[in-house]
Amino acid sequence: MLHEAMLWKKLDGKKVQCELCNRKCILDDGQTGVCRVRKNIDGKLYTLVYGDVVSYAVDPIEKKPLFHFLPGTSAFSIATVGCNYFCEWCQNWSISQASPGDVPSVQLMPEDIVSLAKRTGSSTIAYTYVEPTVFFELAYDTSKLAVENGLANVFITNGYMTKKALKKISPYLHGMNVDVKGNENMYLKYMGGVHLKPVLDTIKYAKKLGIWVEVTNLVIPRLNDDDETIESIIDFVKKTDKDMPLHFTAFHPDYKMVDRPPTPRETLVKAREKALEEGLHYVYIGNVAPGDPYENTYCPNCGELLIERHGFQVTKMNLTPDGRCPKCGEKIAGVWDKEMLKLKHSEDLNI
Repeated sequence: MLHEAMLWKKLDGKKVQCELCNRKCILDDGQTGVCRVRKNIDGKLYTLVYGDVVSYAVDPIEKKPLFHFLPGTSAFSIATVGCNYFCEWCQNWSISQASPGDVPSVQLMPEDIVSLAKRTGSSTIAYTYVEPTVFFELAYDTSKLAVENGLANVFITNGYMTKKALKKISPYLHGMNVDVKGNENMYLKYMGGVHLKPVLDTIKYAKKLGIWVEVTNLVIPRLNDDDETIESIIDFVKKTDKDMPLHFTAFHPDYKMVDRPPTPRETLVKAREKALEEGLHYVYIGNVAPGDPYENTYCPNCGELLIERHGFQVTKMNLTPDGRCPKCGEKIAGVWDKEMLKLKHSEDLNI
């Protein structure tokens, strides 16, 4: 289904430039972008995946992972094909590295997605599984309609969107989990010639726009598990916001990267301990055995257990109604109920 794209500009002749992600592809007539889902047709840029949903499911919000955003609730999750990265370890490679028409899909328009989210009792719509920026038009229209129906919206993203794209959707985007994969060399070599700085800039700008942000680092043996890389990620979070949750998650061999073992739990624990020593308040490990104590939320002031998790399920909530530790009164950073969300606000953000 052809649908004219958002965020692009005309160049000489029939050339166009996409302004959706920081690759900023320049396309001749007939060419598609790196993401494989945006095409120049006769001097206009079109998205090839509007309403072309290849995966949808009801997930716990904790699966994203978002641990400080409406914990214990469900997120109606959707994806199309396509991605602007080429990660060799991608667990969703069968859709992220596919082109339109390669895999079965269903036609779901924004009103269908919102209706399904409401029927399933979901509090949030999650744009996930692949990089949601590449199906921006569908996400944008759906998120606006979702807000009108009292639903929140979250992106699970690699963070490589342009500032223009993030600002455009920010009135309707309430949360993000941004994957910070490693150092600059890792981005250049394994993601197809992209850079780290735009990802870090996205995180800082999202926070400036009032979007709740959590960060994930997938720790891969012999690739980004060295002390220097982990410490650089910790240092970035520390300088940005010590209250921003940081998730160190375990790698499992998949796709083109089956030549190395799963990440030992000890590596994740060491990274978590270092982050806490540096003053970060909320640090988690993930992709470990269900019930691991370091998937729980503890008060950064007194150590009280606040949210207990078993896998993706919340088994205990021990916060006051206004989001404080019941033992010492410490204010716990997060979005604990929908009353804390600005579900309707102006698009005219002078930021």
